[in-house]
Amino acid sequence: MAKGAPARILIVAGSDSGGGAGIQADIKTVTMLGGHALTAVTAITAQNTLGVDAVHMIPAQMVMDQISAVVSDIGVDAVKIGMIGNAETAHAVADSLSELSCPIIFDPVMISTSGAVLADGDTIAAFERLMGLATLTTPNLPEIQALGGKDALLARHIPLLIKGGHADGDDIIDELHLAPGQSESWSNQRIQTRSTHGTGCTLASAIATGLGQGMELVPAIARARLFVRLALRDAPGLGQGHGPLGHQSVREDAMVAGPSLNHVTVGCRDYAASVDFYKTLGLQQIVDSPGNGYARFEVPNGVTLSIHQSDDIATSTVVYFESKRLDAWVTELSSQGYAFEQKPQDESWGWREAKLLDPAGNMVCLYSAGENRRYPAWRM
Repeated sequence: MAKGAPARILIVAGSDSGGGAGIQADIKTVTMLGGHALTAVTAITAQNTLGVDAVHMIPAQMVMDQISAVVSDIGVDAVKIGMIGNAETAHAVADSLSELSCPIIFDPVMISTSGAVLADGDTIAAFERLMGLATLTTPNLPEIQALGGKDALLARHIPLLIKGGHADGDDIIDELHLAPGQSESWSNQRIQTRSTHGTGCTLASAIATGLGQGMELVPAIARARLFVRLALRDAPGLGQGHGPLGHQSVREDAMVAGPSLNHVTVGCRDYAASVDFYKTLGLQQIVDSPGNGYARFEVPNGVTLSIHQSDDIATSTVVYFESKRLDAWVTELSSQGYAFEQKPQDESWGWREAKLLDPAGNMVCLYSAGENRRYPAWRM
C-alpha cells in the first residue's frame, strides 16, 4: 500500500436494498472511518425496515471471482465477512481467503434485525472454516448459541467478541475473549432507539477498518463501538420498523485516529449575551448551565465550542485536542521535556484531561471524551 493511501477493506456480504445493513452499511462505515471499501456481494435482498421480502443468492463462483479480481489488482489490508447465505458460498469464501495474511473479521450473520433467517443449518456448520480463518468472530447472543455456545467456542480457543445487545437490562456489555486469561469487556448504557438495523455489520466493518489501518485489536474495537453508538444517536428515524443508523452524521469523535482539534472554550462576562450571540451565528446549543456559567454549542461538522463565564477573560480561552491514546501521548510529551499543568485525570463531567501551556502561555488541553463531548448525559 502506498504511503498515505487509505486502508483497503474487502467486504464479503449481502446487499440490503434498504441501505441499513449489509454491504451498504459496510461501505458507509469504511468510508466514514477513512478506508477504501472493496466488495464481494454474496446475495441480493429485497428488504426494508420491516423485514426481508426476498433473497437472491449470487453463485459461489461469482463470489470467488469478485474476491480474486480485487485482491489481484488493488490488494487488501483487512477483510470483513458478513452474510454468506449458504454452505457452498461459505466454503468458496474460505477457499478464496485462505492464502491472505491480513486480518479477517467474521460477523456470523444468521438472523436479520427484523427476524428473517439468513443462514440454515448447513451454512452454520460451514462457518467452522471461516471462524478458523478469522482474526476475530463477532456473534451476538443468539448467534453464539447457534454456534455451539460460549464455553464450547472458548474451549477451542476461537477469538470472540460477544455482543451483548440482546441481553436484558439498561447496560450493554460486550466481551472480548482472545485466549485463556486474556479477555476484556466494555459496558455502556443502552441507547433507546428502534433504529438498530445494521449495528452488527457496522461494528465488524469498523473493527476491520481499524485493523487495516494498523491499529491494535483492542483500540480498534473501542473506536468501532464508539462509531456504532454515535451512529445510533444520530440515526435519522427512517422507515416504520427497525431503521438504519446515522453513519453519515458521525463526525470527529470516531473517525480520527490521531489528535483531533474539535473543541474550544472561550471566556465570557455576560452569559446570556454570549449564548444569544453564538446561537445567532447558527450554532446549536447542546448544554445550558447558567448556574455554572457554562454553555456548549455544536456546529454541523460535529466540532463543539463552549463559553465559560469568568472575570479573567485573558486566560479563559482553552484549545482542546482529543486523542484516543491520551495517556501514552502525555507520557511521550513528558519524556521530551514538556511540563504539564495537570497530568491526565478523570473529570466529573466525563472527560479525561491533561493541561499544558504553549510557548506563548496559552492553555492547551489534551483530552479524551468520546461520546460525552457531543452527547453528555445533560445534553439539551
